[in-house]
Amino acid sequence: MIKWLTKKFVKNPEDVHSPEVRQGYGTMSGAVGIFLNLCLFAGKLASGLLSGSIAITADALNNLSDAASSIVTLIGFRMAGRKPDLEHPFGHGRIEYIAGLIVSFIILMMGYELLTSSVGKILTPEGVTFSLLPAVILAASVLVKLWMAHFNHTLAKAIDSAAMEATAADSRSDAVATTAVLAGTIIGGIWDIPIDGWLGLAVSILILKTGFDAAKDTISPLLGQPPEKDFVDEIEKTVTAHPDILGIHDLIVHNYGPGRVMVSLHAEVSGDGNFYKLHDMIDNVERELGEKLHCIATIHLDPIDTHNPELQSLREQAEAAAEALDPRCSVHDVRLVPGDTHLNLIFDVLVPFDLKMEDGEIRQAICGKIPRLQQEPKMYAVIAVDRDYTGRSA
Repeated sequence: MIKWLTKKFVKNPEDVHSPEVRQGYGTMSGAVGIFLNLCLFAGKLASGLLSGSIAITADALNNLSDAASSIVTLIGFRMAGRKPDLEHPFGHGRIEYIAGLIVSFIILMMGYELLTSSVGKILTPEGVTFSLLPAVILAASVLVKLWMAHFNHTLAKAIDSAAMEATAADSRSDAVATTAVLAGTIIGGIWDIPIDGWLGLAVSILILKTGFDAAKDTISPLLGQPPEKDFVDEIEKTVTAHPDILGIHDLIVHNYGPGRVMVSLHAEVSGDGNFYKLHDMIDNVERELGEKLHCIATIHLDPIDTHNPELQSLREQAEAAAEALDPRCSVHDVRLVPGDTHLNLIFDVLVPFDLKMEDGEIRQAICGKIPRLQQEPKMYAVIAVDRDYTGRSA
């Protein structure tokens, strides 16, 4: 079924980094979600009214909110697929995250409404009439929701979409909630035990949790979360595979939405190399990153002195001092700048974001652990403190 729907809605489904292809997947997910959730809403609402069960009615309204969420998802993916323009030169990919955030707000509002209704039913319980039809509809609903969870999880894996994965998680929680409602309907109807309001309360809490989780998953990329570790590792592996590149630093990944990623970094090369050849190599590396990782890469060439034993010794001392402060720290851009009255040792130190020290404290701590600085009063350290934007040092 999923393969048939993919062929129906998506052209070139393998090209998952294309905005048009992602739009096709989003349209498919939204259309299927709207149709199935509206069918479930109609069936459960009728069952809830016939049986007088607030839990079934609450579950029906949950499906209505899911249908509304699917509409937002469909619109969001279509808007995210629009091409870059003068006002938005980096494209509209982040609209996918905004759509997910709107969906989470819809889920939270529906959960709150169901919470208040369920509390009212607990305070003033009413009997539930059991009949076979509502039980059959609820059982069928569980199966439909399990299929929808599998459907959206499959699509989420195909295009690496947090929004679709949240939809899959929502369907799984719906299946659990409906199973609880079904059990409560049978127990309350046959043995006349007033648990309907309590089950409605449980469903509402589950809906609220799903809403909070969905909000968290969509707010993080909007605020600017660190890139995936595998993505960062692949960048470093690809760049350093070229023998003329001695190391990289200042790696930053800018995410403007799925399929719209920009990468910038500094690549260290020998200062006595042929800069025309090195520049040509850097151009090739940028193209290689673009083809392999579907990103726009910009690499800054950083020449370093590789034949100065004094500088190499100072670099090793600086690295040891930084690692003594925190094993996750690293040093780059080490250079010596002599003057008439003093000698400057200049370098950058990369520190993790969770290192609870001010920049001045970091500089002072590192300087105190470099033996050469203690031995030569006329040597000064000029240290730039950088924070790790990749998240790998966390």
